[in-house]
Amino acid sequence: MMTEQEIMEFARAEFYWLHAHPELSYEEFETTARLRAAFERFGIRVLDVPLETGLVAAIGSGGKPIVALRTDIDALPVTEATDLPYRSLTEGKMHACGHDFHMAAVLAAALLLKEREAALEGTVYIVCQPAEEAPGGARCVLDTGVLDGVTAIFGIHTRPLYPVGTFGLCTGGMMASTDKFEIAFTGVGTHAAQPDRGCDPIVMAAQFVTAAQTIAARNVNPLHAAVVSIAHIEGGTTWNVLPERVWMEGTIRLFDADDRVLVKKRMEELAAGIAAGLGGHVEISWKSGAPAVVNTPRWNELAADVAKREGFTVVDAVPWMAGEDFAYYQETMESCFAFVGTGLGPENHHPQFTVDPAGIPQTARYLARLAETSLRCVTRDFGA
Repeated sequence: MMTEQEIMEFARAEFYWLHAHPELSYEEFETTARLRAAFERFGIRVLDVPLETGLVAAIGSGGKPIVALRTDIDALPVTEATDLPYRSLTEGKMHACGHDFHMAAVLAAALLLKEREAALEGTVYIVCQPAEEAPGGARCVLDTGVLDGVTAIFGIHTRPLYPVGTFGLCTGGMMASTDKFEIAFTGVGTHAAQPDRGCDPIVMAAQFVTAAQTIAARNVNPLHAAVVSIAHIEGGTTWNVLPERVWMEGTIRLFDADDRVLVKKRMEELAAGIAAGLGGHVEISWKSGAPAVVNTPRWNELAADVAKREGFTVVDAVPWMAGEDFAYYQETMESCFAFVGTGLGPENHHPQFTVDPAGIPQTARYLARLAETSLRCVTRDFGA
């Protein structure tokens, strides 16, 4: 038996180790081994799931109902620029998005649940998911079928917008859908002194960059959030030659599924119209990412109630236009995703991003209580 204080001290020590040993998406071998060792040390059963990195553990009766707590485990290709005594030991890799905090909080919650295992009215799965930043790790977990019997899944994300002790929820879209596009405008190369002898794709690209901004301003409902960002352009190699081709890539971020269809359609129409009007050609391709994160209303309400009981200040969170592949779980099961304040500071993905580990105990207690309470709710509502 461990006391709560011992659990929290252990979780904080694991947080320090995890922060110092970041691993990128699909490379989280040491991280997975560390988590597995912790679960096995305290008698938590690790399921036999065909994942190269990441794992799923189980606490409780082993039968239904089943709810899940999810943590992501990967880091980012960012060089840390903090002076933390437990800063990253690997140049060019950093836990710059708080996944180390997520792991520590979920691990502590698992240990709290293990201490109360006999009283659980069902089973809690602990999902340690790889490759959220890739993204796509959620799909890898879902494809194994291990979560097929899960009724609801719960997750958290650190936010440096809020002090420790603050808990944020949204009633609508919480995190945006994420789609990537690539566009190539093709013309006819020529000497820059004689543009009339060619067809300039730089002009096409320049007009498109400007025109694309009208989609959010003039096509999307003004009450809906929408971002169209062109983030990378390549074209030309020298000062006096007009190139044959200009390539660009970027992303769209939205909360509404219909807007997602509309924005793609308008971008294709604008690109085709500009290319045709200037005598060139265009090719556009899409890589669809995760849909928007939208919580199940009843679990949103329960999460707020549980957070208040654990002493959090619950706020209406500012929706975040970043993406989260937690949304893939929401396609097949009910869910709730919450923001946890970890101290004011630089934004996620910044080389000076930090989280305050003082927030781990409260977050862990919230997750453990949420799992216990949700199992009781499922049993009551569905007679599981």
